[in-house]
Amino acid sequence: MKCVNLESENPKIFNHKIMKIKFIGAAREVTGSKHLITTKEGKRILLDCGMFQGKGLETDSMNRNLGFDPATIDYLILSHAHIDHSGLIPYLYRKGFRGSVVCTNATRDLCAIMLADSGHIQELDIKWFNKKREKQGLPPVEPIYDEQDTEKCMELFIGVAYNRRFYINDKINVKFTYTGHMLGGAVINLELFEDGKKVRVAYTGDIGRQHNRILHPPTAFPQCDYLITESTYGDRLHPEDKDTENDFLRIVLQTCVEKSGKLIIPAFSIGRTQEIVFVLNDFFNKGLLPKIDVFVDSPLSVNATDIFRMYADGMNEEVKKVLKYDSDPFGFNSLHYIKLVDESKALNEHDKPCIIISSSGMLEAGRVKHHVANNVSNWRNTILIVGYCSPTSLGARIQEPGLRYISIFGNMHELNASIEKIEAFSGHGDYNEMKAFLSCQDTAQIKKTFLVHGDYEVQQKYREELKRAGYYNIEIPEAGQEYVL
Repeated sequence: MKCVNLESENPKIFNHKIMKIKFIGAAREVTGSKHLITTKEGKRILLDCGMFQGKGLETDSMNRNLGFDPATIDYLILSHAHIDHSGLIPYLYRKGFRGSVVCTNATRDLCAIMLADSGHIQELDIKWFNKKREKQGLPPVEPIYDEQDTEKCMELFIGVAYNRRFYINDKINVKFTYTGHMLGGAVINLELFEDGKKVRVAYTGDIGRQHNRILHPPTAFPQCDYLITESTYGDRLHPEDKDTENDFLRIVLQTCVEKSGKLIIPAFSIGRTQEIVFVLNDFFNKGLLPKIDVFVDSPLSVNATDIFRMYADGMNEEVKKVLKYDSDPFGFNSLHYIKLVDESKALNEHDKPCIIISSSGMLEAGRVKHHVANNVSNWRNTILIVGYCSPTSLGARIQEPGLRYISIFGNMHELNASIEKIEAFSGHGDYNEMKAFLSCQDTAQIKKTFLVHGDYEVQQKYREELKRAGYYNIEIPEAGQEYVL
């Protein structure tokens, strides 16, 4: 197998004589997942279609320039619903894609709310952006997509049960297996038949923790010939869950009891928020949670939590045990779910100790950005980062050692609040957990392994870890790099 450069994207002259894969997004970075397989007969299969996030002004152009003609895509197979993996599906639709989107049932249901929320954000952001352009004498620009695009693209979704072969046609089939990363998250196990031969491609999407607090654990997946796997935490190890929960409780008590302050937790609406609420619910049941209000300030989180309640089969055994004595592990007396904007704004005037959980996790958008702006200058308060933040995001910048001032919404704020971090709440496995997940594979049968969804320096370290585990022919593709299968 060798790397080739194939420049033309014109479907009329596209070379269909070889099977190939092109890495378009999440190549030596952690967002914008898009990997395009073209079969020998010219069928084009896109694995994920995620948004680039956390790159400031550069992000918009990166999202608009797909690198392929959406109308030529026959099938989109989706690993999970996070926006950096699914967020450009409405844009794909707007630009002419009318193929099928194949994913698990839970991923389909989560995309219905997540993409609608993303479309709403696109419309709000573009209004603010166009006001600035108007002052500069520049013409307005269109949003990448709107809520109508998100509604229409959902008509293309096909939900498939876990562990069942779904035959797209007589030469392409897919099977989804558990990754434990988020509700509905799955390894995409593709079988492609050409010239009487079977080519097996496994794309892990994002790999979860082996002992996720709420989700069904990762499971072994079928043997593959070509492995595409994430590498986000390829250079680090997570602390034990018990240590994490002790740290979390310590931060709650220090902020809300000792300092009578507010604890602001930026958390992605899907998965991370529910996991944090589940832990707080456990503290409440054990009498450890102080008598303070806890606010989940995100309409998307409220809707997502309802979907979590629908998929008990996607939960782990611990959650199923809790359900025997606690009918709602995502709710307790002092927990308040907030949808309305006025209720969110009212939290600015809330002068009592409290916990506010709000999206987004990297502090790049959403209500939490306002909460941080309004609370970051008060020494009583704490901003708790609970997952990975890309290097250029506000969530990463606010963690810089010795930082005294931070720009939010173009305004400088004195940074007096405590900044804490608990990485073990991340939905991504560390390098030992990822290696353990991949151990179901016979490395001698894998012709090539591709590392995606990771910073390049981290990927280089993870490649060495995989080599020590018996893997060989490990590639770290650049954006736009194409390989013959």
